[in-house]
Amino acid sequence: MKPIRNSAKAVIVQDGRLLVIRLEDQYGAAYVFPGGGQEKGEELKDAVARECLEEIGQAVIVGELLHIREYIGKNHEFAEWDADVHQVEFYFECKLIDPKATIFEGSSPDDHQVAVEWIPLEELSQVRLYPKTIGELLQNKNSSRIYLGDLN
Repeated sequence: MKPIRNSAKAVIVQDGRLLVIRLEDQYGAAYVFPGGGQEKGEELKDAVARECLEEIGQAVIVGELLHIREYIGKNHEFAEWDADVHQVEFYFECKLIDPKATIFEGSSPDDHQVAVEWIPLEELSQVRLYPKTIGELLQNKNSSRIYLGDLN
């Protein structure tokens, strides 16, 4: 079994839209929050800032911790290939240093990453967003729950 992995994610909301990474897989388009694995000796806030540069090509101001979510692969729809994954994800409120940025090209995008897109908050329920619960919380403007547990 793989060790538990920490991951730092950015929640970037601007003008009623959420900035997300678009991935393509065998089921079509899916959307995830920018961010990724914490490196040894790196603080979570530094990890999310680094990951944003790598994936969206933009520097961010890292704000408050919004949510902590666990992903235990064996409990989710991708258990067939993710059963041995256990990841703890820390979601931080972030703001783009350049809020007028229009070019989002990271230096080291994820394997299945095809684009960076803005999705209006009211449309989040119409797309395949992971984790969808955080999208629902953003739509309902209900972010009081910090620890979300193992959910999608």
